[in-house]
Amino acid sequence: MHLIIPYAASHHLSEPEAWAGLRLPNLQTLLSLLQRQQVWQDTDPTPLHLPHERLQAQALGWSLEATHLPWAAWHRAQQGQPSQAPQAWMTPCHWQIGMDQVVMADPEHLQLSDEESQQLLQAMQAFLLEDGLHVTWHSALQWHVQGDMLTDLPTVSLDRVIGQNVKHWMPDHPATRPFQRLQSEMQMLLYNHPVNDAREARRQHTVNAFWLHGAGSLPSDTSTPEPMLTVSDGLRQSALRGDLQSWRQAWQQLDATLLADLLAHFKATGQVTLSLCSEHTAHTYTAAPAAWHQRITRLFKKASPAAALQALITN
Repeated sequence: MHLIIPYAASHHLSEPEAWAGLRLPNLQTLLSLLQRQQVWQDTDPTPLHLPHERLQAQALGWSLEATHLPWAAWHRAQQGQPSQAPQAWMTPCHWQIGMDQVVMADPEHLQLSDEESQQLLQAMQAFLLEDGLHVTWHSALQWHVQGDMLTDLPTVSLDRVIGQNVKHWMPDHPATRPFQRLQSEMQMLLYNHPVNDAREARRQHTVNAFWLHGAGSLPSDTSTPEPMLTVSDGLRQSALRGDLQSWRQAWQQLDATLLADLLAHFKATGQVTLSLCSEHTAHTYTAAPAAWHQRITRLFKKASPAAALQALITN
């Protein structure tokens, strides 16, 4: 059993009160039984992908250094529609345009309905097809894209950009230039769209942009994922919002559920893997040798979840 926990710590929640009094008994027990075996640290100041995505990709047999993590193609393959064609996810979103920066609002905050999303995609389809992009609706915030224009296109994970200046996250690559033009065309197209007019009347954010992510072709040597691999999303929303109270509550819920299950599995089998991730670091813990466990038990009565989580943003 391998449990990956994204946003176990977050640079948006790095104040001392983030850890103060945070009671996570199952995590504490696991940390006393497991040994940190692997550390992933971003060296690029603007990394395209997040550490938990890298770990999941590694489980699929993809290189830890891969430029493209083709999540859209992988998802289609999981749905029984494998293809070697380049694919991507397209997410409709709102860019807050200021004097000197353009900030990506969290697409979840749009509360975009399925009907609104489908109407917007329908309006965009003719322009997308002109560029050879075949887009199908998957969900309100996730449209599937396929086309040769996606070949060799570097894309940045959506979570990297939320709340950030989008200009800092647009790779300087020839393959991105047609999409920058397409962004401008879509901004003009959507400006007076009836869906956006209605949203403005309700004082809701309009949809004035899109973000491409998870682009690439599925590697031919993609392996079957670990049968007991779980990537938890329980901490994601509160971390992205910078909501400390909600994040602490989500951690306690996670400790009482998935971490309790992981501990039970360890007691039954003696083998588990736990990966704790922040936006730039991942620490992976596995079962410690018996001799190491006896030695560490003598040195420390209790492992500290606070220290383990804080290390994700300070080391």
